[in-house]
Amino acid sequence: MPKRVPPLTQLQIKAAKPKEKPYKLADGGGLYVEVMPAGGKLWRMKYRQPDGKENRLSFGSYPDVSLVDARARRDATRQLLAEGKHPGRVRTERVSHQQAIAANTFEKLAREWHRTMLGQWQPQTAHDILHRFELDIFPKFGDLPVTEIRTQDVLDAIRAVEQRGAREIARRLTANCARVFRYAMRSGRVERNPAEYLKEVLEPQEKGHFAALGADGLPALVRAMYANEACMGMPTRTAMRLMLLVFVRTSELIETPWDEIDLERGEWIIPWQRMKRGKRRINPDKTDHHVCLPRQALALLRQLHRLTGGGSWVFPNTRDADRPMSNNTLLKALERMGYKGSMTGHGFRALAMGTLKEQLGYRHEVVDRQLAHAPKDKLQSAYDRANYLKERRTMMQHWADYIDEVAAEAMKA
Repeated sequence: MPKRVPPLTQLQIKAAKPKEKPYKLADGGGLYVEVMPAGGKLWRMKYRQPDGKENRLSFGSYPDVSLVDARARRDATRQLLAEGKHPGRVRTERVSHQQAIAANTFEKLAREWHRTMLGQWQPQTAHDILHRFELDIFPKFGDLPVTEIRTQDVLDAIRAVEQRGAREIARRLTANCARVFRYAMRSGRVERNPAEYLKEVLEPQEKGHFAALGADGLPALVRAMYANEACMGMPTRTAMRLMLLVFVRTSELIETPWDEIDLERGEWIIPWQRMKRGKRRINPDKTDHHVCLPRQALALLRQLHRLTGGGSWVFPNTRDADRPMSNNTLLKALERMGYKGSMTGHGFRALAMGTLKEQLGYRHEVVDRQLAHAPKDKLQSAYDRANYLKERRTMMQHWADYIDEVAAEAMKA
């Protein structure tokens, strides 16, 4: 029968004095205090592993670990032994697990998720997402383990963005936070998504459109363009007129190289790689876009070719001919015309769409194809391969002639 060891008391432990060599004060069940020559008092437990080998554990120092806590750890260790487990291994695994949890901060996982998505984003999109995390999210809870982040933590960070009036940024940040947590769930590092339903409590985003004019604003716009031509260089003046005549996207116009345009045949075909839907990383639309030049647009391009045709760009940058015109050039021109805040480069597209359908009576499908819009109906997109080129050429010439008529009436006024 094993010898019974009387349990220790707090007074005994406190009164224990150091000696030249370490010595033990037993508490029973393998637990003891080891008094060190330097005065430290360390909790130890001696035990036999399930395979019969003798081993010992350290539970920390007294009084940081109290007598009650040390006994609780001893009892937990004895329970593991009764279950046939190795206490040392269990503790190592537990420590490793806790370290992994602490290491899996939101910032670490957000950057990891961001790297996995790089192949699906445009470079600017990738930059913007990470930049917003760095500005608005990482300083708030980026250093917290994902398992400890509450819904309130995420909401507080998003509310701070809302309060400065950036509602659209707040909406996107919420969605991206939710994506990071979903990534953490799928990789087994968290069990819940605290950002999943936050979009339902955000302030509603006011729906808006690019600044644009209606069909009734066309005469005043044309009049302003003619009245301000003296303030514009020829490339800017031509770009403004072409925006009205062919209403391509601003980037598609100002970034046009001369080798896309065949002045002899009167054709301008934009390669799919330059089109908005062609730039998508996932399932890009590999359809080249026929601009369908009316006579008036072709005449403007031929005139401009005499000035800029010796270089690569149709609209070269005035400071660096190796670069295209800046979008800001057109915005400043509109501002000088008195249209700051009420018209943008994109507004020419909206103006043309409304006028062509409402005033000139063209079918939506034909106008949409000229705008290079994607069909909203996926089934329609799959089966509707018609380019409507013949109708579009007729429509674009009708549109240019209509603008001439509007200009003539406007200049009389």
